[in-house]
Amino acid sequence: MTGKEIRKRFLEFFQKNDHLPLPSSGLIPRNDPTLMFTNAGMVQFKTWFLGLEKPQSPRAVTVQKCVRAGGKHNDLENVGRTARHHTFFEMLGNFSFGDYFKKGAISMAWQFVTVELGLPVDRLMVTVYAQDDEAYDIWHKELGVPEEKIVRIPTSDNFWSMGETGPCGPCSEIFYDYGPTVAGGPPGSEDGDGDRFVEIWNLVFMQYDRDANGTLTPLPRPCIDTGAGLERIASILQGKFSNYDSDLFQPLIKAAAEIAGVTYGQDEQKDVSLRVIADHLRAVTFLITDGVLPSNEGRGYVLRRIMRRALRHGRLLGINQPFLYKLIPVLIQTMGDAYGELAAQESLSTPVIRTEEQRFIATLDGGLRLLEEALAPLSAGGVLEGQAIFTLYDTYGFPTDLTADIARDRLVSLDMVGFARLMDEQRKRARAAWAGSGDAKISHVFHELREKVGASEFLGYLTETAEGAVIALVKDGKQVDALEEGWQGEVVTNQTPFYAESGGQCGDCGVISWEGGSFQVSDTFKPVGDLFVHRGKVVQGRLTENQPVTLQVDQERRGAIRLHHSATHLLHHALRKVLGTHVKQAGSMVAADRLRFDFSHFQALTSEELAKIEEMVNAAILANARQETTVMSPDEAVAKGAMALFGEKYGEQVRVVTIGDSVELCGGTHVSRSGDIGLCRIVSEGAVSAGMRRIEAVCGQVARHSFVEDARRLKEAASLLKLPPDRLGEGLDKLLARQKELERALEQARGELAGNVVDTLLAKTEQVQGISLLASRVNGVESRELRDLLDRIRDRLASGVILLALVEGGKVTLVAGVTKDLIPRLSAGALIQTVAPLVGGKGGGKPDMAMGGGDRPADVDKALQAARQWLAEKCSG
Repeated sequence: MTGKEIRKRFLEFFQKNDHLPLPSSGLIPRNDPTLMFTNAGMVQFKTWFLGLEKPQSPRAVTVQKCVRAGGKHNDLENVGRTARHHTFFEMLGNFSFGDYFKKGAISMAWQFVTVELGLPVDRLMVTVYAQDDEAYDIWHKELGVPEEKIVRIPTSDNFWSMGETGPCGPCSEIFYDYGPTVAGGPPGSEDGDGDRFVEIWNLVFMQYDRDANGTLTPLPRPCIDTGAGLERIASILQGKFSNYDSDLFQPLIKAAAEIAGVTYGQDEQKDVSLRVIADHLRAVTFLITDGVLPSNEGRGYVLRRIMRRALRHGRLLGINQPFLYKLIPVLIQTMGDAYGELAAQESLSTPVIRTEEQRFIATLDGGLRLLEEALAPLSAGGVLEGQAIFTLYDTYGFPTDLTADIARDRLVSLDMVGFARLMDEQRKRARAAWAGSGDAKISHVFHELREKVGASEFLGYLTETAEGAVIALVKDGKQVDALEEGWQGEVVTNQTPFYAESGGQCGDCGVISWEGGSFQVSDTFKPVGDLFVHRGKVVQGRLTENQPVTLQVDQERRGAIRLHHSATHLLHHALRKVLGTHVKQAGSMVAADRLRFDFSHFQALTSEELAKIEEMVNAAILANARQETTVMSPDEAVAKGAMALFGEKYGEQVRVVTIGDSVELCGGTHVSRSGDIGLCRIVSEGAVSAGMRRIEAVCGQVARHSFVEDARRLKEAASLLKLPPDRLGEGLDKLLARQKELERALEQARGELAGNVVDTLLAKTEQVQGISLLASRVNGVESRELRDLLDRIRDRLASGVILLALVEGGKVTLVAGVTKDLIPRLSAGALIQTVAPLVGGKGGGKPDMAMGGGDRPADVDKALQAARQWLAEKCSG
């Protein structure tokens, strides 16, 4: 069975079992900016697993392209030397988002492996987490897998977690047995790392939420995440021991062998080099196709390391000219049916790889001579000095793992301490800069709001003024009931005409007004999904939740943004016409006063090319073509010729913006006709990084007045502080320092006010059976301040029981406390459980502090009286 057939059968099998087939996401994670590369099928679904976004379907199936290289996966030296190490691989995965769980996942996996693929049952083994009796019983009692074929694994190898905290759960793995002729023991045994038993599928049961203390709490909706290696399954089904002998690699290996003039299978050292070339060619081509370009930092440096390692192995085969790029057509023929972007981006990947090959070959010979000279006096067990490693890296472009790869053949190690010291002294060449693997920080309050209030309705395509209602207010990362005059904060409304920053277009500004007040919007953004948040300052009045408001976008600014966004589309089209279809958008920024467009290209633009591009853009403006926006499926949009980014996730429906010959997928705002742009002027062009260029331009009135306007704005900003422009920074520093002084003064005033409240409440203390009891209503504080108030009272009371009740908005909040000396006899948690039902609610907590609440404010006095009765009963008993 070919690799192509396995992909097809996997998708069809799970589609028949009600799974939604989804395309592979790109190798650059879109929802996890601290992951270097997509390294598992679940990455694109992370927000679905965490409940931050609603899944398109409760079940999904994918064939995900993955790269594991760099960081903790930096094991390049094993690629080509073992049967199953790869930098690029494909992961087959089926997923359940709160739908089926262990029984469904195990049953479908077993059916696919034994029936669809026809693997003999007697050659299969499974593992379960040692404490997972449920999974064990499903395998043994329901599917009939013999006990001797099920291994309980007590280690973390069979317990998966998304991070130190968060979703986690046990795993169950399916292994294939290559037979006794291959060394190695079953999983979990002392020689389990051998090659006889090969893991082919991992089933992850996400059923717990782990907190910072390590406590596991069952998830309300357990999920399934599975991953099966296509390369491993293909090699097994094709009767091969090594993945490299499958049809996924052999066409590339044979093509590389033909270029080198060698035959695969006759010389192990040459075979290693051929396998390295085949593996690395897949990785570098897919990375470039997904927008990664060679550089000296981050993802680009990992790409460069992989490519240069492949080139060195080409040199070992006697290939002295660029050759990797010649293998791209073979890769397209092998994998192009599954990944159409390979052919679509061939005009990008071919010149990038060829150019990188040419650059490295120019220094390769000199570097190899230097390395040979440094290695010559060393015998086995010797150490290559750090200076040589540094010179190879800094002057000849040798990644350290390439130097280590060559030195390993001589049994020589590297002085990495000395190399690191030299790098610290001269950090002009960046090392791989990416580290970590977690989510970008988004205030937790927005995740809660998204779940609580849902999405905001966007009206901005049709109007720039709308009526709405405030559904949430946020200040300093916390939800509040009101924003006072002068306060800065965030406002969420049920609907809005304000465009939130996305797709390169900056967020709208404007005014939210109500009777007696106004809120100046300085930015609009979407922190989670489609939750629109307006950031700004209350200029007048007091803004509260549920307040009806009028939302007015700054029309002049929105109009200027429209000009620049539409001009960006025309610029993109002109760039591809003048420079070639390899040009690919790598980023953009659209503001009211300028546009910035980053794109892939390999050299600086000439003045003639810039003039031609600008001329084409302005010709399209003068043509005054009507802007047309249609909504269709992503497939229909691409068929129409719309520009789309490979690897980008699109919904079921997308907006397609057509302006003349330009057709792009876009959710931004645009002019009605191209003539509305008026004029476009390119003001700069330069390099962002290797293979990446940037153009900045201005449009409309800004194009005529850009320089004058910049000077005017600087002067105006300085005049607000009554300072000359060259002292603006000094004035802002003083202003911020003054603000901090006022904030400190405000906090001090609040502290003093809280002290007065404590004195008033302590005066209400009474004695019950010889124990001090303070059971009272509280006013003038917010519910979030109750706990702090309780602590202050308890510190002053010394010994006693406290119950405080706060009524706000028709809701009752209760907080109870017991001093340490009374805890052996009395419990705050028990007190709350007694009185909370009297106000129509519930609660609980620890012996020293507990909280509760209800929705019957009229019964607060009954609850306070019940506290007196409770204490009397406890003391008399």
